[in-house]
Amino acid sequence: MVHNRRRGILLTVENGHSRGVLRRWLTGLFTPPAQRVPSSWTRASAWCAFLLGLASAVVTSYWAAGGRALLDTVGGSIERWGRERSAPVVFALVAVALLKLVVAGAALLATRAVNAPTWTAGRVPRLLSWVAAVTLVFYGGILTGAGLLVQGGVADPGIYANRHALGWHTWFWDPWFLLWGIAFVVALWHTTRPAVDRPNEVSGTTWVRDAELTEH
Repeated sequence: MVHNRRRGILLTVENGHSRGVLRRWLTGLFTPPAQRVPSSWTRASAWCAFLLGLASAVVTSYWAAGGRALLDTVGGSIERWGRERSAPVVFALVAVALLKLVVAGAALLATRAVNAPTWTAGRVPRLLSWVAAVTLVFYGGILTGAGLLVQGGVADPGIYANRHALGWHTWFWDPWFLLWGIAFVVALWHTTRPAVDRPNEVSGTTWVRDAELTEH
């Protein structure tokens, strides 16, 4: 009975310890970077994410301003909207371009890769940055993977599919989002504060004295 009680307490301690480490690790993801001067890895990945996002915003702004180059490589609704030039379409393209600029700038601000007010690397901006970065990775990764399946003959896009646009999406547009997201994730990851264990402290665990382990 004593053995079982000891084993149960040890399991409780281990579970509490794991939860405490996980909690501190998750908190570290959104905690402002401790280093005022980011590492070279952080700066390189942050600037890479920024430039990829900025270039994407420039392309969208170009289409919003009436440019038509490369529209045939996008296909679908975006190509149709770009050629229609209606007011709602222009507004939507401008909004998308502004959103891309914000996400691009977040790669530099949330990681402190540039000098900026401290609030730009606070918990909320970092949380939103993680959401944006992971979304870019999943969006670009899923579409790139689907495109590769089509290009490899594994999946059939249908007889009405625009294979010219599909090829551009597979090898250019979708990997662009994927690389942007990966660079952003790397920059955020390198500015994540690691979880530090404190001696004799286990989050969420109540210690039981040896005297309470006596057999009744």
